[in-house]
Parts: sequence; C-alpha cells; structure tokens
Amino acid sequence: DPAAAKKRGAKSVVAREVERLVTPGTLTEDSLLDARASNYLVALGRAAGQWAVAWCDMSTGEFRVMSCAPPGLPAALAQLAPGEILISETMLETPELFELFAEWKAALSPQPVRLFDSVAGERRLCALYNVAALDGFGEFGRAELAAAGAIVEYVSITQKGKLPRLAALSAESEDASMAIDAATRRNLELTHALSGGRKSSLLSVIDRTVSGLGARLLHARLAAPLADPDAIARRLDQVDFFVTGTAAREALRTALRAFPDIERALSRLTVRRGGPRDLAVRDGLALAPRLRAILDKPGELAVSGETMAALAAMSEGLGQHEILAARLAKALVPTPPLFVRDGGFIATGYSAPLDEFVTLRDESRRLIANMEVRYRGETDVQSLKIKHNNVLGYFVDVSERNAAKLGDGFIHRQTLASAVRFTTVELGELENKINNAAQKALDLEVQLFDQLLGEVTTRAEDIARLARAAAVLDVASGLAQLAVERHYCRPLVDGSQDFDIRGGRHAVVEALVESEQKYVPNDCDLGPERHLWLVTGPNMAGKSTFLRQNALIAVLAQMGSFVPAERAHIGVVDRLFSRVGAADDLARGRSTFMVEMIETAAILNLAGPRALVILDEIGRGTATYDGLSIAWAAVEHLHEVNKCRTLFATHYHELTALAPKLDRLSCNTMRVKEWQDDVVFLHEVIGGAADRSYGIHVARLAGLSEAVLSRAEEVLATLEKSEQSGAVARLAEDLPLFSVPRPSSQTRAAGKTAVDELRAALFSTDVDSLSPRAALELVYRLRAMLPDE
Repeated sequence: DPAAAKKRGAKSVVAREVERLVTPGTLTEDSLLDARASNYLVALGRAAGQWAVAWCDMSTGEFRVMSCAPPGLPAALAQLAPGEILISETMLETPELFELFAEWKAALSPQPVRLFDSVAGERRLCALYNVAALDGFGEFGRAELAAAGAIVEYVSITQKGKLPRLAALSAESEDASMAIDAATRRNLELTHALSGGRKSSLLSVIDRTVSGLGARLLHARLAAPLADPDAIARRLDQVDFFVTGTAAREALRTALRAFPDIERALSRLTVRRGGPRDLAVRDGLALAPRLRAILDKPGELAVSGETMAALAAMSEGLGQHEILAARLAKALVPTPPLFVRDGGFIATGYSAPLDEFVTLRDESRRLIANMEVRYRGETDVQSLKIKHNNVLGYFVDVSERNAAKLGDGFIHRQTLASAVRFTTVELGELENKINNAAQKALDLEVQLFDQLLGEVTTRAEDIARLARAAAVLDVASGLAQLAVERHYCRPLVDGSQDFDIRGGRHAVVEALVESEQKYVPNDCDLGPERHLWLVTGPNMAGKSTFLRQNALIAVLAQMGSFVPAERAHIGVVDRLFSRVGAADDLARGRSTFMVEMIETAAILNLAGPRALVILDEIGRGTATYDGLSIAWAAVEHLHEVNKCRTLFATHYHELTALAPKLDRLSCNTMRVKEWQDDVVFLHEVIGGAADRSYGIHVARLAGLSEAVLSRAEEVLATLEKSEQSGAVARLAEDLPLFSVPRPSSQTRAAGKTAVDELRAALFSTDVDSLSPRAALELVYRLRAMLPDE
C-alpha cells in the first residue's frame, strides 16, 4: 500500500509482487465466464498403474475426482469440456498417451512432474480441509490423490496462496453416468450445434431455467446422464411434482427469476476478489423462506411417498438464513456498486460514524451555508460571507468597516484593500472534517465490508448448499415447464434391456418445424428379441432423424427429464455411440472414410449388451463392394458379438438378405408414396425393406439439370439389369456367419509349399508294395510336412 508506506516514512520504491496468474481454468470474473456453463479445471493423475481425472470449477467451488481407465479418458473429457487440462510433462513424451488428448490439445497445460506426486497430493488435501486424514471424505486411490492434489497446488500457485472455497472432495464412479464419447456428443448436438453455438442444440430446446446456477446444473446433467435407475427415478419424481403442481411451479419460477448467482459471488468473495455487489447474496438468502413455503404447501395435490421424499430432498438444502439476510439487508443499499473503491454501498442508518462522514462529504455546502446564516445573525453583519480558496481554505469574509463588529471568537487571517478575512475554531474543525470526510467514509466502508465479508464466508457452506438447492429447484421446475409445453411423458427407466418408445419425436426438429408442419411420431422397439433394427429408405425420408431421436430420448430420460413420446420404457443405457454424418480430420491426416472407420472401430470394440448404438451409412466412403462388405460384417458383429441395442441405417438394401439368418434383426424402412413420377416422403417408419433409394428423385429436388437426371436414369436402368442385388442375395445363402477367416498371404505361401512337398512324396511312393508298417510310417512322414497353421 503506497499510502501506508508513506506514513511509515519509507523513501524507497514500494515493493511490487505478482498478485495472481490468470489462466483459462481459474477465471472467476462474470465478464470472462459464460453464466450458463461451468468452467472446469481438469487434472489427469497416474500412479501405481491407475489413472484418474479430477476437476474443479473455481467460480463455484465444485471439486470431484474419478478413477478412469485410459480408453475412457476421451469420453470423460468430452463430458467436462474443460477450459484447461493439467497433465504431466512426461505424458507429452509418450505418443500413444498424447493421442488420447487429441481433441483437447488447445486446453492442455503441461506441468512439472512434482505437481502430480500422490503423497504430496494427500498432504495438500489434508491442509486444504484442515484435517489429519481424508478418511472422512471417502476412499481415494493414489491416482485420484495425485490428480486432486495437482489441482489444489495449481490453484494455490495461480492465486498466490489465496485458495478459494472448494467443496469437500467427492469421488465419482466411472459407471455412474452414461459414457458418451466426443464424436457422439458432436453428432447428436447435445450442447452445441454442428454449425457452432448453442442455437438448435438439444440444450437450447430444453432449457427453461431462469437462473445462471440452474442453467449450469442443467448443462451438467445433460452432459452426464445417470446410469442408476433409482437416482433417475428421484429426479423424475421432482419433475413430476411440478408437472402436476401448476401453481407451485409458476410461483417457484417467479421467485427464482430474482435469485442471484450466489454460487459464483461466494467464490469471488472467498478469494478476496469480490465487491459490494457480490454481497447481494443477501437477495438469495432472503428468498429461501419463500422457496421453502412453496414446497411446504403442495396445495390440493395427492402427493405420494416418493414425491414427498423428492420435496424433502429439494427443500433440505435451503437452510435457515434469516439473521444473516436481515443483517445484509440493513447494511447494504438496494443496488451496491461493483467495486469497494467506489464507496456508497453501506446503507444510511447502519453506522452512525459513517453517516456523519457521509453527511460532511455530501452536504458540506449546506453546512457552510447554515454556518454563514448563523454568523450573520450573531454579528448583525448581513454582508458576511464564508468563502474558500486553495491557500486559506475556508474563511469568513467581511468589509473593513464591518470587521470591528466581529467578536473575540473570530481570528484574523488576512487583510486586503477591500476586505478582511477571519476564521473561527468551529470553522477550522468543520474544514478538517470536510477535508477528511470522503477518505474516512471510504476507509470506514472498507472496514464494514470486511466485517460483512467475514460473516458471509463463515457461513459459506450453508450458502453453497442453498445455491445447490435453488439450482435443483430451477432445473426440476424448468423441465416440468418443458414437459407441459411440449407434451412430454414420464419415462420408465429400469435395469432391463428393453427399449420401447411409442410415438417418439425428435425434440429439436419438432421445436423447429412446429410452425410449418406437424411432426410425424414413430415407434421403436429394440427389446431383447429384436435388438438390431436395419433401417432402409431414401435420403430425405428421415432415417437420420429417426436414429437421433431415439438416442436423444435415452439421454433425456437418464438425465431425469420427461421425454418427447407417448410412452417410453428404457433399460439403462451404459454407453451411447453415434456414427452419423460425414466429416474429415485434415489436421491429423484423416479422410472422411478414415474418420468413419475409426469411429466404427470404437463402437465394435467397446459396445456391450447395455449400450445403445446408432449407425448411419457405414461404408459409404469407399467403393461399393468394399463398403457393402464392411457394413455386412459390422451388422453380423453387432448382432452376434456386441449384442447391443442398435439402429443401423443404410442404403445397402442387400443387407436385408441377412434377416433370415440373424434371428434378432428386424428390417424396417421409411414409408414413401410415389405419385405421377414424383415421390412424397411420409417420414414414417414401417416394417419391411426398401427396394430402391430414390436418389435421382432427391437429386431433382436439389436442382440438378434434366439432362443430367435423364442420363442418370438411363445408367441406373442399365445397372439394374445386371442383377447385382441377386448375386448378393445368393452370397448371403452361401456365406456362413463367422466362417474360418481367409488365410494371410504368408500362410497361403507356406501352405502351397507344403502341398508341393506332399505331392512329390506321394508320387514317389509305390503304393502297391507298401506293407502296413510302411504305410503307417508314410502317414507320419506326410503329417510332419504340414505347417502348424
């Protein structure tokens, strides 16, 4: 502080230090953050052969850790969408490890290896929570301690020792949520559209929250749908209460519109980066009783035991804050300024000394005018004036002939040709007060701010619980509002492997086209008896939309939302895969087909019986027979090995020939109507298979010239005469599932050599003269000539 140094008589330059390092993952300022999304700082830890991911949002205090195998790291990072990722410098030296983070290269922040020491990490966590051991927080592996400890140390380094309030570290299970990789999130446009931004994403369509903290919670739930049916049911109970309780829903949403973002305000206050406006957490504290009253009076509703438990869970965190709320309401003006240095945030009547300073500061002219009037009355000199200049300050000014009328209380200061100037003890004291009032008022406000800050931070955990409870209420009531507006139904989510959707709709497409045309709903039953649907049909008929809508319904159901359908029964999906659309990755030297094959390989390698897979047009990026062969083999593998619930859309109508051989495969197609050489897409899914793709009709809609279209029809007619589809049908009869793999070229060469040797040995043998013993020896000798393969 330069002023303090000057008072101490310091003559040297005031010492300067770095107060803070600003990094993407440690931002707390509202102007630099998206109010409706979290900003995660992530650390990857590795110890004792195990991996872990830790993450925190410094702006809210959220702090979690999760053990994670390397194959699951990309999905975990895709879920968090971190602003910054802390990794050990040694990870950059291992290409196969570095490749895991290819999607997030821009966010990587390599750090010294010492930052990820698990023993040091445990010490840092104990120091953070002021405990001797972490047993009270749960059991953490060495990798988890390494990752979480790295975050604590990094935050301490960047904040120069001013650690923010971090919630108690909690361990998450990798199996607790639906695993969704980055490609699937991108294809399904969960939080961001393929064109960029949130518009037209699923999040933009379902978001009915009215507060920043509610919006962040909705974003987090959509990013990590649950995999526990009981936890999902509890969330659905909360939404169900507000669906049926219209009055409670409307009252709650009205109250929450005035609820401030106390979560981020509290975080700024704990690192001494907050201002008077952040003390407006008082508005949130004051609203807690109103929110509780709404939940405590469900009205005439017949509330079930499950709903009562849901209400209790929602109201539990609201807490009791009346005393602190009243204190802050009395202390602060209705709209405090952003910064302490601006002053003027303490309300009148809260501090008598401050009121006096403020009065002197703001009403100096009135006080001087009152004194001037009083002095005129006391001296009977009506021309007496109190003036001010930079040399004398305040002084009493009278003419020379009136100077004698002033009494002993007036002290002579200066005589001029036209006037005589005086001062008084009272005027001098008032002048000192006026000169010091502004600084003293600000200094006192700073002291009072520190006192109020101390009271708020003392109750930080209670306030954080209130913020979380308000966020839950906002999400539940918002999803209920969505369900009422869009006529969504409550899904049944259990531990079975069913997937039965009746009258399902695509949430985003329905919202975008409702003003133009009515959305056509469709059923989908991927039960154990028909877990693989082969969907054929022309472009523009709605295959991709049908695939995506069922994936989105699963995501919505497991995040705890009602779904766009007439009825939905979903067995928990543990992993969701989507291979829809075409994109290349030129920066990494990958063609569109290569990207397609990489994503398909991930599905075939990782999908289990509880997974949900949607695949669109596998094999289209290469030659016809190559693509058909790959699609053929993929269908067989999904049916016989993965055994997962699958929607497989394709233009390879030849694949329908597999239906007689794959008993759990169901052929379905998009219904179309031909009328006067034109085709009408009805966007309806029916049983059966398409016999053509209507590609030329789609080309006509796109505007291709008639000359090109006519020539295309001629070529198509010629190709159809070759009956290639019949050849493929015959192939289906002749090709057994999972026959012995075709040998490699090396194996075939070795086999040819063995055959030649066998042939030579047989031709050189006189079979008629062989004795039984010689014949047996010959068999052994011939057998020895064969290679092991």
